[in-house]
This record gives sequence, structure tokens and C-alpha cells, in this order.
Amino acid sequence: MKKLYIETLGCAMNVRDSEHMIAELNQKEPYELTEELSEADLIIINTCSVREKPVAKLFSEIGVFKKFKKPGAKIGVTGCTASHLGKDIIKRAPSVDFVLGARNVSKITEVVDKKHAVEIDTDFDESTYAFGEYRSNPFKAMVNISIGCDKSCTFCIVPATRGDEISIPSDLLVQEITKAVKTGAKEVMLLGQNVNNYGRRFGSSEEVCDFTQLLQKISKIEGLERIRFTSPHPLHMDDAFIQEFASNPKICKQIHVPLQSGSTALLKEMKRGYTKENFINRCEKIRSLCPEATISTDIIVGFPGESDEDFKDTMDVLEKVRFEQLFSFKYSPRPHTEAAEFKEQIDNTLSGQRLTKLQARHTEILDEIMDAQLEKIHTVYFDELKSNGRVSGRANDGKLVFIEGSEELLGQIVDVKIIKTSRGALDAVLT
Repeated sequence: MKKLYIETLGCAMNVRDSEHMIAELNQKEPYELTEELSEADLIIINTCSVREKPVAKLFSEIGVFKKFKKPGAKIGVTGCTASHLGKDIIKRAPSVDFVLGARNVSKITEVVDKKHAVEIDTDFDESTYAFGEYRSNPFKAMVNISIGCDKSCTFCIVPATRGDEISIPSDLLVQEITKAVKTGAKEVMLLGQNVNNYGRRFGSSEEVCDFTQLLQKISKIEGLERIRFTSPHPLHMDDAFIQEFASNPKICKQIHVPLQSGSTALLKEMKRGYTKENFINRCEKIRSLCPEATISTDIIVGFPGESDEDFKDTMDVLEKVRFEQLFSFKYSPRPHTEAAEFKEQIDNTLSGQRLTKLQARHTEILDEIMDAQLEKIHTVYFDELKSNGRVSGRANDGKLVFIEGSEELLGQIVDVKIIKTSRGALDAVLT
């Protein structure tokens, strides 16, 4: 049996794409996954290009792979960086055997045996392709509900790497999730660049189904206990969607609402389609209908033209919403984006100072939130066995919880009492 080493960078969609590649390869010939680079017959790095650092990391990683791989082992570069650099990857690193774009995952078995094959068609439609079955965790499933992105955010390279948005027919999604449930999964994570824009366009189907209706459909699957999704877009958070989120008992009360900036002026420059006031209104609506919900967000500091007042607006939203989780970064100019050409690029030192201030204040908020969890009861789905005699899982609201236990807890949804808190996780005992 051949051995496969696969490194996945970036988002949850990349994780799911890696699972799809593993499944497709195994349909052609069996592969055993290995964490030892020197043992692998096939080495794949599934890349991210949202920020500059992962792209720079790619070529250093290729150098490591070339140095330590065994004779005859193949190296493949896949994902978003593959989409936007294409054949230039092989020009810069001839040791790479093939390049496969983020929109061409189903072609993995075609390119793996073609020396210097490059498949990066961002118009390729995989929305009705039946991938093989593989999940890295049998207790939960990740499912792509759409591919591509129709937004034109001026900072984002994703539309250039994943192409136009196409929704996957709802019947196919129900079939895929039903299969996962029958093999042990009680939780599903629905994935898309803008999940709540689902249904805007289907490849060949005449189906009419929006995201709220899809959630209702999936909720009817017998044996499915929990539904999560990422990432929704604030622009498509209408009242019907928020009402469904709040009232549907199968939907976990954790929601990601990407802010990017608290400044209405900068949001306009980013082409986000909403204002500071719109964003706060949607979060207040979520809190009013579902007080137990946790809200996470993304924030970019140092976007071109960001003034002190713009940054104060971002800090103001942080204070008003009090996000339970924050993914924050300095602005990174990306190719194929409008903002890379904007004249008022912000000094890197100033961006760093703003990021430090934002993260420091969020840390204070997070400490208050997590400290308040002591002695509380959470319902947790345990899905991962740790090496130190502990089991981990997620509470309904997404908080990571650890408990002393064995594999008997895996796949179980149980009530626990929090006995210790930290910023990243909670320790608990069974009630």
C-alpha cells in the first residue's frame, strides 16, 4: 500500500477538499496516511492564499519536501495558491510534479500520474460530482454546500481562486449527510464562502431553495443531532434566517459574523455591502432572539486609508458586540484584488500597533466571558480522544470542553459541569 502525506493550510473548506482528495485517490488505489514525510510515496500541500504568509510558506515547504522525500516520491501543490500561481509554481520549483486548483479537486486522479500537469480552471463545475467517501473524524461531517464566491470584496483573492459561486443541489446534500449519519456522525458542518447566499445559482438544476429552507430540509434527517455552518455573510442575514437560527433546536447556537471593519467608510471601500449600524443591528437581533448564542468575527486592521477614527469605530463594535471569538489580522495586499492598488497603504508598524490594541482588548473581554462559565452546565458532543486520558468536544455554543474519560464517551452528547476555565477551553465533569 502506498503512503500519502498531506498538509492542509487555511480554511475548513480546504480541510474538506483534502478529505475529497484522499477519497478520490483511494478509489484509484489504496493509500495509507502517514505523518512521516520520508515514508510518503505522494506528498500534497493543500494551500491557502488569503494572506501573504501562507504563500511564502509554500515554497519553503516545497524545499523541505524535496530534501527529505524518498526517491521517486511525488509532490503535488493544490488549493487556492495553486489556482492563482498555476504553472509558475513548477517554474519556481521544478520538483513539484503537479498543480491542482481549488476548483478542480475531482481531477486529482488524473493529474497524479502526469508529470508537471496543471489543472486550474476556475470555471470548472464540480457541484454535482459524487466524491468518494472519506472523513477524518467519523463522529462529525464537513459538507460543502456551495463552491466559489460571487462577492467582490476589494481585499479578497478568493473569487479569483475559486471562481463564481455555484450551489450544490439540496437533494445531493441530504444524501451526503444521511450517509454520514448512518456511519456515526451526529453533527454536520455546512461549508461555503457565503453559506447564507445558498441558492443564488445552481449549475444545472432549476431548484429554488435558499439557505433557510436548506437548514429546514437538513433538520429533518433522522439521527442528525447538530448543525453548524460557516461562514455566513452579514448582508444575507435577514430576519427569516436569524429566526431559523434561533428557533431550530438542531442548529448549534454559534454563529460567525465577519465584520472586517467597524468603519462604514472603510466597509464601502471594501465593497462589503453593509454599514456599521447594519452589522450591529444584526448582532443585536441575534442576541435578542437567542441570548445564549456566541458570535465570532473576522477583523482586518490597517486596510488602505484606515484612519484613527476608522479604527475607533472597529473598537466600538468590539465593545458593543463582545465577540466570543476573534480572528484578526493586519491587512495583506493580495494579487487580483482592487485594494492592492489603493494608494493609501498603511504603515506596517501602525497596523501592528492597532492589531495589538484590538487583540489585547478582546483578550480582556474573552477572559470575562470564559470566567463566567465556571459552575455552568453545558451540553457537549464529545468527538476526539486525547493522548492524556481526556476527551474533547464542543458545547452547543461552540466552546471547547475537556473531560477525563475514555473512548466510551466518543459520539455521546452529555451534560457536563464546568470546573475550570481558560481563554481557549473549559474543563468539566459529568453532571
